[in-house]
Amino acid sequence: MNRFLSSTTLLYRSSFNGLRFLSTQPKITTHFTIYPREQDPRWKEIDMERVADETDVVIVGGGPAGLSAAIQLRKHAIANDKELKVTLVEKGAQIGMHTLSGACIETRALDELIPDWKEKDSPLKTPVTEDAFAILTKTGRIPVPIFKGMPLHNHGNYVVRLGHVVEWLGAQAEELGVEIYPGYAAAEILYDDDKVCGIATNDVGIAKDGSPKDSFERGMELRAKCTIISEGCHGHLAKQLIAKYDLRKSAQHQTYGIGLKELWEIDPALHRPGRIEHTVGWPLNYKTYGGSFLYHLADDSPLIAVGFVVGLDYENPYLSPFKEFQRFKLHPSVRKYFETGKRIAYGARALNEGGFQSIPKLTFPGGCMIGCSPGFLNTPKIKGTHNAMKSGMLAADAIYQAFERNELEHGFEPVEYETLLKNSWVWKEMKAARNVRPSFNTPLGFYGGMAYTGLFYVGLRGMEPWTLKHGSLDSKHLKPAKECQPIEYPKPDNQITFDLLSSVALTNTNHEADQPAHLTLKDDSIPVERNLKIFDGPEQRFCPAGVYEYIKTDTGDDRLQINAQNCIHCKTCDIKDPSQNINWVTPEGAGGPAYNGM
Repeated sequence: MNRFLSSTTLLYRSSFNGLRFLSTQPKITTHFTIYPREQDPRWKEIDMERVADETDVVIVGGGPAGLSAAIQLRKHAIANDKELKVTLVEKGAQIGMHTLSGACIETRALDELIPDWKEKDSPLKTPVTEDAFAILTKTGRIPVPIFKGMPLHNHGNYVVRLGHVVEWLGAQAEELGVEIYPGYAAAEILYDDDKVCGIATNDVGIAKDGSPKDSFERGMELRAKCTIISEGCHGHLAKQLIAKYDLRKSAQHQTYGIGLKELWEIDPALHRPGRIEHTVGWPLNYKTYGGSFLYHLADDSPLIAVGFVVGLDYENPYLSPFKEFQRFKLHPSVRKYFETGKRIAYGARALNEGGFQSIPKLTFPGGCMIGCSPGFLNTPKIKGTHNAMKSGMLAADAIYQAFERNELEHGFEPVEYETLLKNSWVWKEMKAARNVRPSFNTPLGFYGGMAYTGLFYVGLRGMEPWTLKHGSLDSKHLKPAKECQPIEYPKPDNQITFDLLSSVALTNTNHEADQPAHLTLKDDSIPVERNLKIFDGPEQRFCPAGVYEYIKTDTGDDRLQINAQNCIHCKTCDIKDPSQNINWVTPEGAGGPAYNGM
């Protein structure tokens, strides 16, 4: 592809899957990952040296897995009176600020990590008291009994606001001597020959057009003997490492869903702390995987967490996960909660659904991946926090054992971590659930998956001699718009259902406005020439934050506008884009949503 660059327009002679076209589109992408600084004369005189610091272990991401690894490492070091420097960087302005999950969690890993968590004023205050599961029709509700051993049997678990749990874990880590740096995004992997030797944080002070501002500052290098990647689902560094070291060589591709969530203050008469409700069925059709959750929290006010998950292998480009979620709240069996309630928070995040088949090789020269970076969500349970935490603890065990043997040197690969994990309860649990999600990809769709789950997960658990394969990548499932029926969604009533932009306002999202869009396009012409013409611009609908918008120019032509300031870091666009033309990279540190206990 040839590109002739001007300040406002790119001239393309491009091709995609055999389609060739000449297109003039306004320049959208200015990020240095697409337009290298070495080729930009505006950067010629800029000092690109970085300040560097040394640590024994650097952890990328301050979620449950990363903090569990940090805590476990420092516990080992303190117990053995050893000096081990553990550094954690987190792109959120505060620990827990970018965390979003349902969440109902098992405490199995927490019991092992911090056995006295109940005495440490933890935010786990709501034990599950009731379970309810149902299949929804448009106007009806078919209850399904939940028995002990079924994936959605939750007695013994806790309903939590996971961001508050993560914030609490951060405090425990700091007490143990972990050096935590919130507001610093790990933007680049550092290599020494072919080995990872740490990370570099993001640069700041870059103008929207990609030029350096007077305030430009280079990011910092954190060089480590071992690097732990704990970015969460579809992390941008994990993607690079998986590709560079071919970590999926013996695994299937990952598949995903998008989870949308709201917090509501409701009528106290309807509030039953500890009650959990899940549904499948309406408003989704039988070919679309997904369902709802509704959790009653014991909080200062009568609070519920309500959410909706849609598998990102859906086919109809007119489907909007956000609008499906809004429509769900109108169902007669749940709308009572919202008619007199008040919505106080909103957010969304992609989640791994690939399960056991999609777990890649977990280690690479210089480090390893833990938590949702490789993907330890148990899809039928809709739970992964306990597995993520345990994976971090096991990685820490392997790294510390090497440290005790004086083997922890720059470029260390903790190969024993994978062995420890395969011998743990995490592996056993993931393997038992391996075929549930793929079973929904049969021609019977929802019905086939439900039947398979009942027979082999509940009735004959773990007895299948086979492992089902996933279908194609989620991005390959969209059908051309001409083959699909547009979906008529109800207009927002501003009491139960809401528009997208007023919802995004509740996320408290903020980015420095004068910076290159971190939603980068490999080819600026593809959105109009392919996504809009063939799929009617599905990024307008699959994004839960209004980032992507097609508008008319003065000449009447279509162009894509990227409202990067709206981005809530869910990663859905990077996953679902049918052209795989969008690459999510880190914005300036501290940018993004500011969730309060999501």
